[in-house]
Amino acid sequence: MEKPVTHPRIVRLFFFWIGIFATFAYRIIVVLNSINLVWSQIAWYAGTIGFLFYFAHRFEISQRRAKLIGQHNLEEKVAHISELSDEERMAMAYIFHTLTSTKERWNYIFIFVMSMVSLLLGVYLDFIAK
Repeated sequence: MEKPVTHPRIVRLFFFWIGIFATFAYRIIVVLNSINLVWSQIAWYAGTIGFLFYFAHRFEISQRRAKLIGQHNLEEKVAHISELSDEERMAMAYIFHTLTSTKERWNYIFIFVMSMVSLLLGVYLDFIAK
């Protein structure tokens, strides 16, 4: 098995700022709607594309964590670590269990798919159907 490594710091920062930018772009739409509809539309596209990148990345991270926990059977092994108190074992078991939650991944998939559908529909309505 290959050694698990994190993405380089620059990649982590890139996706962090993409998430911040996309969130800001979506929130500023409310203001831009009353000022300039073209800028509102640009903000919507920027936010939607940003969320596509961000949530695809978050899904990949979630998959990677769940795979490592499963491959090493860490959720069950934590119950047998004698150096930990019962409370610490329960806390670690909870963390491992929630990191393998498929609901989180389905949330990322749903947001990604809905962003893609919205983007495609937006392009169609704004540029093709006119």
